[in-house]
Amino acid sequence: MPLSPEHGLAARSRAERAIAASRPQSAHGHLFQGPDGAQLLVCNASQLFDIADQAAQDWHQGDDIERSTLLSRWGVDPRRAIDDRAPEEPPLHALSLAVAQRCNLGCQYCYAQQGGFGAAPKAMSLQVAQRSVDRLLTDAAPLGKANLAFMGGEPLANRSVLHATTAYAAERAAAAGIALSFSITSNGTLIRDDDIELFQRHRFAVTISLDGDAAEHDRLRPFPNGQGSYARILQRIEPLLARQGEMQVSARVTVTPHNLPTPEGLDAMLGLGFHSVGYSPMLHAPNGQMEMGADDLRVLLGQMIACAEHAEQQLAQGRRYAFANLMNALRELGRGTHRPYPCGAGAGYLGVDAEGQLAACHRFVGDSSAVLGDIEDGIDRGKQANWLRQRHVHAQSPCSSCWARYLCGGGCHHEVIARGRPACDYIRGWLLHCLGAWLRLNQTPRCRPSALAGDSC
Repeated sequence: MPLSPEHGLAARSRAERAIAASRPQSAHGHLFQGPDGAQLLVCNASQLFDIADQAAQDWHQGDDIERSTLLSRWGVDPRRAIDDRAPEEPPLHALSLAVAQRCNLGCQYCYAQQGGFGAAPKAMSLQVAQRSVDRLLTDAAPLGKANLAFMGGEPLANRSVLHATTAYAAERAAAAGIALSFSITSNGTLIRDDDIELFQRHRFAVTISLDGDAAEHDRLRPFPNGQGSYARILQRIEPLLARQGEMQVSARVTVTPHNLPTPEGLDAMLGLGFHSVGYSPMLHAPNGQMEMGADDLRVLLGQMIACAEHAEQQLAQGRRYAFANLMNALRELGRGTHRPYPCGAGAGYLGVDAEGQLAACHRFVGDSSAVLGDIEDGIDRGKQANWLRQRHVHAQSPCSSCWARYLCGGGCHHEVIARGRPACDYIRGWLLHCLGAWLRLNQTPRCRPSALAGDSC
């Protein structure tokens, strides 16, 4: 719900502090205040250093040439972990199938335009779905891992194909020696007992789209006749949540100016029994409705920090508290993530439309500019190489001067192409807060040079 003026002001204040502290200083790295003193994140290979007062002063006073010299003097490995080359013919490891390019809801902001992606509703045939599975298993790394995701529209609107394809994929993957996992993103309104049995048997990762409490959700995600969908969803997912074990059920909240996250709201959603809850800002909608503007993103950043501080308190006391945005960030920081792309879209991950075309990801279904092949002839490696060259973070502006470029990867391709980069301050502010949280939650003696890369102390 919209925040009160008092809470909105507090959120903006938190955000402005985070934005000021995360404003780019240098293409080489970022100096910030950690819980125990100055810290320097070196962009190359995501290396983290404790910094003495004099070293911090030298960093602040120098230009980028002098900072490069300082890094050499401090013994930082100058070899670039990421070059300008795009990956060549990456193996396929994930496909999302738009099994139903139609939906039974009328969400105001839907990127898929109620599932049809701007065209007439379609349903994927079993033949196309099975050929998609064949393509995934043929192009995957031998004896490797792969994921098959069911998307829409609402994928359960084509239940028979979803069930039959899952059985087919499990059998074919076992024969090929490939560890295949399954996932589905659903609005939850159509879930039945036989779906729950399928999800449990094949260990699905289930994501339910739920946009807050009843009033918030019903405003944003009604049925086409205007009736709210919240009560129906809770009724349908109650047995799903009760059966969690081999499968996990998470909630995804699309954030608009009308349903900003709060610690209390996060508590309530986790209290429903979800394995985790995550928030994603609405940055681009085909009709322009509900998009987050600059001030909205500042308030969102402040509220995300408030949720993260609340989660950190729970974690510090040894409680499980699955605020997905924070947990994912901590996991990536702990791995020392440094990547030239925000995700695997266009490389190891592709989306399949109802007719079998391969799109750069599920959000590019229906976009002719992002078609990279089809399930019969496979990936067009020339188109894929061109896509990956254009989307590499080194080819993006103003990413080359941003300290967060190898943590962010340049931002969601679909959103950046459609709307540019309105969320850079938000992303940097959030990442810097998560860096501080990572340090606070890891109070064991830190390693040099790369605590983030997971070096042993």
